[in-house]
Amino acid sequence: MAGHGSKSWGESATAIEFKGRRGPTIATRGMVASSQTLASEAGLRILRAGGNAFDAAVAVAAALNVCEPTSTGIGGDAFALCYHASSKDVTAVVGGGASPAALTLDLCRQRGHLGTEIAPSTDALCVVVPGACAAWEDVVTRHGKLTLADVLAPAIELAEHGAPIGPVTAELWRRQEHLLRAQGATCMLVDDGNPEDGETRAPHAGEVFANPQLAATFRRVAAHGAKEGFYRGPIAEAIVDAIAQRGGVLTLEDLDAHATRFPAPISQTYRDDVRVWELPPPNHGIAALLALNCLEAALPDAGPPPHCMTWDHASVEAMRIAFADSLEHCGDPEHADAVDAAVTAGELVDKTLAKTDGLRPSPDTVYFCVVDGEGNACSFINSNYDGFGTGIAPEGCGFTLQNRGHNFILREGHVNCVGPRKRPYHTIIPGMATREGTGDLYAAFGVMGGFMQPQGHLQVISHMVDGGLDPQAALDAPRWCIGGVGSEKGSESIIDAPVAVEAGHRSANDLLRRGHVVEHVAGLERTVFGRGQIIARDERGVLWGGSDPRGDGCAIGF
Repeated sequence: MAGHGSKSWGESATAIEFKGRRGPTIATRGMVASSQTLASEAGLRILRAGGNAFDAAVAVAAALNVCEPTSTGIGGDAFALCYHASSKDVTAVVGGGASPAALTLDLCRQRGHLGTEIAPSTDALCVVVPGACAAWEDVVTRHGKLTLADVLAPAIELAEHGAPIGPVTAELWRRQEHLLRAQGATCMLVDDGNPEDGETRAPHAGEVFANPQLAATFRRVAAHGAKEGFYRGPIAEAIVDAIAQRGGVLTLEDLDAHATRFPAPISQTYRDDVRVWELPPPNHGIAALLALNCLEAALPDAGPPPHCMTWDHASVEAMRIAFADSLEHCGDPEHADAVDAAVTAGELVDKTLAKTDGLRPSPDTVYFCVVDGEGNACSFINSNYDGFGTGIAPEGCGFTLQNRGHNFILREGHVNCVGPRKRPYHTIIPGMATREGTGDLYAAFGVMGGFMQPQGHLQVISHMVDGGLDPQAALDAPRWCIGGVGSEKGSESIIDAPVAVEAGHRSANDLLRRGHVVEHVAGLERTVFGRGQIIARDERGVLWGGSDPRGDGCAIGF
């Protein structure tokens, strides 16, 4: 086993094992990794134009709204961790909106929501204030070099002229045709080619899809800014009207009250080599830190297969413990006694529970990262939560609205109980890692996919630090996921869900032997394991990028 990051990636060319379909991307002046090639190119275009990593990240976010609306958009939420090379500081940007002032537990009960969640997840009551637009502007104005108009230009061009749709995205789009039709989201569908029936469908793989309504939305935001261009005026009115028509309670006052938050990120060391940074509650970055802490305690000297065949079992159990604690304690800190933001990450759990014997047997998002030539890094996630979210499209705007309110718990006294002007438990967590001792950037990383996200963080960090894998190999490696393809998606059902394992997983039989309920997953269903991106920076300042083979994207640099 590589000694906890002691080797440089690609150090021994004769020992290369081809684990996936491509090798790492290597560059020095800048790099972008995302789930869509044209979105990565949009970010690179901004870097070449003199923008920094933070400018480029917002350009990628907007471009992904065009290329992959099946997962993301301006009608969703956005979160970022920002590494500042000059100071070696890591800062957080939290663009998750609050629930409407009129949303209460009593209202949900009166509307017939008698279970533990607002259901179905497409109900208009699931729409909280979309925070992405404000977060985009704040990232650019606080940390960037260019104007918001400059940064949105590549996405406007893509929306006006169209972008070819990737095969994974096309299939995910096809699976949600019925939702888009039911919600009247015609802007997200194309004519089927038969003028007699007037039917619409999702775009096919390779088909060029243009969204002039979204281009107009972006132009308005570029000209007037987020507050006047999105949270007030015609777009805000269209959002409120669309929700009201479907029984929702979001108001213009709710939209106008929104503001991005900038809390201190939380962190802990792993193997004394790297410090892993995550977002604080109500985002569940704490789950990733708790799981890493448990894994390190359970296996102090072991890494992933083939080095240690008990690694997967220990990792799964560490993740279950982390989920149990984070779901119990992680809520909006402005409304509850949520986990202390400092977290002291291992003190919340009994780490001896993560022993290797005797233990009990996805929603959609986009993650991407950018590192510039100066060493600044932006780890960014933008999300509708579940596919197109609610599928509700404000008239003439070209985007759909998220359904993050589905993560509220309908139980009085619960830390994440639904309530007015409250932010729900958030599965969105970009990741960042720095070298312990020097504070230098180690990697910007993330794995999108609802409750897969902290599980992905645990696996890719261990693969890199413990297994010595480069970013691409770490993403190519077969993964496991608590919560299989057929499992419920609710936040409370995740703890005891089956373990999905990917085809080719070396320790699937060991998991079965130890009492886990195992679900084997292949084909497109592999998207349950998330779609990750990583850009690492070695001690020489060289950038190493990887992009998940489970998606349509790539890492590109210059």
